[in-house]
Amino acid sequence: MTIATTDNQSSSAHSIMRGLLAFGSAELANRIVRILVVIVIARQLVPELVGVAALTLSLFELIRVIANIGVGQKIIAASDQALESVCNAAYRIFWCWCMLVAAIQLIAAGALFIFFDQGLAAQMLAVLCGVYFFMPGGLVQCFRLMRSKKLPTVARIGATQTIADHLLTGLLVFFWPNPWAIVLPKLLTAPLWLILMRRAESWSFDPGSAPAPYRDMLNFGAAILVTDILLALRNNLDKLIISAFLGVSALGSYYFAFNAGIGIVGALATAFGTVIYPHLCNPDGHRQSKDMMQYIIAAALLIFGMLTAAQFFLAPIYVPLIFGAQWVHAIPLIQILSLAGIPLAMGAIASAYLRAIDRASLDAWCGLCVCILALVAMGIGAQSGLIEAATGWVLGTTMAVGTYTLILAIKSQLNLKEKAHV
Repeated sequence: MTIATTDNQSSSAHSIMRGLLAFGSAELANRIVRILVVIVIARQLVPELVGVAALTLSLFELIRVIANIGVGQKIIAASDQALESVCNAAYRIFWCWCMLVAAIQLIAAGALFIFFDQGLAAQMLAVLCGVYFFMPGGLVQCFRLMRSKKLPTVARIGATQTIADHLLTGLLVFFWPNPWAIVLPKLLTAPLWLILMRRAESWSFDPGSAPAPYRDMLNFGAAILVTDILLALRNNLDKLIISAFLGVSALGSYYFAFNAGIGIVGALATAFGTVIYPHLCNPDGHRQSKDMMQYIIAAALLIFGMLTAAQFFLAPIYVPLIFGAQWVHAIPLIQILSLAGIPLAMGAIASAYLRAIDRASLDAWCGLCVCILALVAMGIGAQSGLIEAATGWVLGTTMAVGTYTLILAIKSQLNLKEKAHV
């Protein structure tokens, strides 16, 4: 029994590291290709045309957050007996929800055209509604792959689509300097994602299998959607706060420092939460659940501690070398923001744990606390300057995440001890 448990733990540990490596490699490849494409865009398009495309894509990305309703998490957490009924219900919900999001985006496009006189941006935003007709056909397959702990496959498919998007953008912009060249690849690469997902997982809707109760799935999914919206707000309202208090020049420095300092680590923290979630669902035993959490926390502290230290101490070297001497003034900002790496990783673990134990609503409340405290602390710091604003964001995030993570860790250990005695 001990040997079997040890083998399971070793297999899970290997799977987690393989999944994180896959997502990390995909993110690195994505960013390298994106930098090359940005260079092409900067040389081929004037700022006004880039601005129209940026407006369209910003609205598209903001609206697409709404499409991430969390019912797919129920597929990952479903038992073997309930899996098919959960998949059937999720499939129907995905189609209805994506059509609703497409309608919302059409309304937004109409508002751009009627009220803001942005005819071209409105046309492009309306065309991008086509993306939502490809998503539902592959979402169930995506979450079934995650349930089977095939995270490298999911990461590879996502990276393939994103890199194809960037390469097609660069090619179109080079031969056709037009805002459509930046926007159209988002739609043109959607079928690629769908084909790859359906090829990787052969599931199809079964009309003969009764769907799981919709209300339970929608309540769970709504809580996850709220959490994702709060995360999007936290990642965007900080820029508005900097702009309002310190001006556009300070915003430029902050935007650069955020992407160079915490942007990559933040993406890896989100990926870490995605990777560990299937391992926290339906553990084989209480002892395995406890050991798994201890391993996950230790791995996060080691990985993100090393990344944080590397960014903090190497920033004076890699910033002027890679980005140029004009960004040397942003090194202290990068160092401060990099300190949020471990809190973000702990927050991702807590979020995955709460969703795994069917407490997605509590996860949403925790996300709200982080959002409010981080932005309020940043607003207070912005009264004094840019460094103080960044320090406030890091301290607010750390205090909120640290507090509820500690409470959850204590409660989970007490629950495991109680169950072990039963």
